[in-house]
Amino acid sequence: MSAALIDGFGRTINYVRLSVTDRCDFRCIYCMAEEMTFLPRHSILSLEEIQRCAEIFVANGVSKIRLTGGEPLTRKGIIGLCETISAIPGLNELVMTTNGSQLTKYAQALAEAGVQRLNISLDSLCPAKFKAMTRVGDLQQVLNGIQAARQAGFKRIKINSVIIQGHNDDEILALTAYAIENHVDITFIEEMPLGHVGRSRESALFSSDQVRDSIAAHYALLDSDESSGGPARYMRLQDHPDTRIGFISPHSHNFCSTCNRVRLTVEGKLLLCLGNEHSLDLLTLLRRYPLSNEPVLSAIGEALNNKPEQHHFSSDGDVQIIRFMNASGG
Repeated sequence: MSAALIDGFGRTINYVRLSVTDRCDFRCIYCMAEEMTFLPRHSILSLEEIQRCAEIFVANGVSKIRLTGGEPLTRKGIIGLCETISAIPGLNELVMTTNGSQLTKYAQALAEAGVQRLNISLDSLCPAKFKAMTRVGDLQQVLNGIQAARQAGFKRIKINSVIIQGHNDDEILALTAYAIENHVDITFIEEMPLGHVGRSRESALFSSDQVRDSIAAHYALLDSDESSGGPARYMRLQDHPDTRIGFISPHSHNFCSTCNRVRLTVEGKLLLCLGNEHSLDLLTLLRRYPLSNEPVLSAIGEALNNKPEQHHFSSDGDVQIIRFMNASGG
């Protein structure tokens, strides 16, 4: 197997986000409801099945894999999975998105297992506000985790901050200053309308343009054509070259024309688009054909023909996709 994965619009898929769990030790207000029902064990991919999927994708042109959740570090056996995936011939980069709560325990082991970059969620530097946005999280635990990650020697660390009007839009400069002080990148993300999260999203959108304007009022921003292989658009800080400022803008600056990725949920659904319900049931195929990857690969190729040209998120606050973000894969 060596054919590239190409969708119906000619876009090459070289980046896959693999969810290893829908479970999380936080309950972030933009990600899930406060009271959640998680998938039973028999309904999710085993570690061996996740590994098999990774091997199929890499054998067919995927060069970057991101492990996501839920919170991936809550999955038993995650370090071993990182070791085996990072060793797949042809994989250029294994990265992970985490809420940071478990990094004091796992950062060094992740780096030694072959994870090259981390994205760490951090939406507030105020302990009370952080707990309100995560519903249960301890800010200091995450800050300690970020420091543990810095000491572990990852190639790059990035902070992810979802900015929500009326919740943390007053912390944009503080979060930027934190990234500068700690020599890490930071990406500001527009909230996506996935799942009924127990609050109204009406008037919650704080656009990337608004974030950029807030930063530009205090820092000299420079245009950049850099890419991390994902949807973020980056700018540089003139006086702080160690830190990149990224923007992920599913509402205001649709990035669909250059989409190079698909997501595999932990229940084995291959999501062709984050903002669309089209999917392929890979779990059933993996278990139906345990000794042959050809039928699985064939189904993936056919499914890619149905990958939509773009999503159509609106800014009216309505839920447009029923599944929660934690079930979508980070």
